[in-house]
Amino acid sequence: MSVKTLLFIFIGFFIFTAGMVYLLSIAQKPVPNAKFFAISDSDRPKIETTNTSFDFGEIKVSDVKQQDFTFKNSGSKDLQILNIDSSCNCTFGQVLYKDFVSKEYGMHAQSGYVTQISPSDTASIRVTYKPAIMPVFGLVEREVYVMTNDPANPRLIFSVTAKVK
Repeated sequence: MSVKTLLFIFIGFFIFTAGMVYLLSIAQKPVPNAKFFAISDSDRPKIETTNTSFDFGEIKVSDVKQQDFTFKNSGSKDLQILNIDSSCNCTFGQVLYKDFVSKEYGMHAQSGYVTQISPSDTASIRVTYKPAIMPVFGLVEREVYVMTNDPANPRLIFSVTAKVK
């Protein structure tokens, strides 16, 4: 190959790569800065949930089970969901808020910043358990961890149990 041909291929590859990076990044929204508060702040987010665990009972290893855990921001500032991850590669968490449904996040696909929940609004964390990914039989407990900017509850744990057959 001639030097001109190699140069042409290199420039073409560079332009193609730069174009792809531009197209993939143009639609992304900037991530808001995390806003942290002290427990003593009266004007802060406050997450409230009545239930953080659920028992699926007896399930097959081929089943896919989901449970939604509802929570409310009873504070006066936006509640930020800062990260979602899980205890196992077979367990995933999602945020459901108004018309927004996040991607599934888990042990090897942690989320980083997800969204914020306005004061007085409710949202849900959906926990999905897919035992076929990491087959374990018998009594199993899996957890999804949700990091927030509520200083009283910076890390919530939503757990599911099942007897896998």
